[in-house]
Amino acid sequence: MTTQGFAPVLAVALLLAAFPAAVQSIGVCYGVIGNNLPAASDVVKLYKSKGIDSMRIYFPRSDILQALTGSNIALTMDVANENLAAFAADATAAAAWVKQNVQAYPGVSFRYIAVGNEVTVDDTGNILPAMKNLNAALAAAGLGGVGVSTSVSQGVIANSYPPSNGVFNDDYMFDIVEYLASTGAPLLVNVYPYFAYVGDTKDISLNYATFQPGTTVTDDGSGLIYTSLFDAMVDSVYAALEDAGAPDVGVVVSETGWPSAGGFGASVSNAQTYNQKLISHVQGGTPKRPGVALETYVFAMFNENQKTGAETERHFGLFNPNKSPSYKIRFH
Repeated sequence: MTTQGFAPVLAVALLLAAFPAAVQSIGVCYGVIGNNLPAASDVVKLYKSKGIDSMRIYFPRSDILQALTGSNIALTMDVANENLAAFAADATAAAAWVKQNVQAYPGVSFRYIAVGNEVTVDDTGNILPAMKNLNAALAAAGLGGVGVSTSVSQGVIANSYPPSNGVFNDDYMFDIVEYLASTGAPLLVNVYPYFAYVGDTKDISLNYATFQPGTTVTDDGSGLIYTSLFDAMVDSVYAALEDAGAPDVGVVVSETGWPSAGGFGASVSNAQTYNQKLISHVQGGTPKRPGVALETYVFAMFNENQKTGAETERHFGLFNPNKSPSYKIRFH
């Protein structure tokens, strides 16, 4: 997660033709930066009891992968940013990682490998070669159906207002999306209306940021009408993909959420409203992609008491570490 690049950006929509396994719209990110979190086996049981059928984790962890075995929970698993340079430079290192963390768990339903999360500018040149080496390793292992992508922040988009003006900031993104177009994998994007709202309360209303009525924005470029900031952010990513010559690349929202405490605009009421309305909303797509269910991962499963940064970072959980809900939420 980042608080950088608040401009309305980002997105969600899976290329179903490339990955035909049944895809539901809502998953939840399972972060583990806490010293009081439940055992992985109990976490998987909680996912299943709530009907959450998709999970994202930020690095391989054997206890989580063992707990997921046979669960039928679809998994997005990150390659940690610190591994990108090695995997970009050495195909055998990528192959060893795949053998240890993917092949070794045949009972886990791997959906995507995210090659880095919001990679900083110094390492962006490693993303694409690492993706290529991991794709080759998966193919060699007979796992070519697992999508390989990278998860980017809102900061990769420039000129995101109105949404139809969305373009990518940096040249490296053009190469990445060209490669995704060739493989059929989606672009993963972290989308946070919360940070956009707290960064510009003068121009962005709370209702617009939390899927509530009261604001209507017309995009003069496309003529499309927006009633939620989330849709505007998503559609600016679609516009950037079109501008980059990759209109068929799908988008998955790999993180989104709202904190329940710890800072301005962070409350149980706002978090519950945002996340509950998000779950219902993404079934219907966006103004630019109406009717296309958007695969979206809520951040996060638990409040994580050892996260660094602003106090809000420790209050994004849908659940408390004792597995009680932070607030009432329905996933279907």
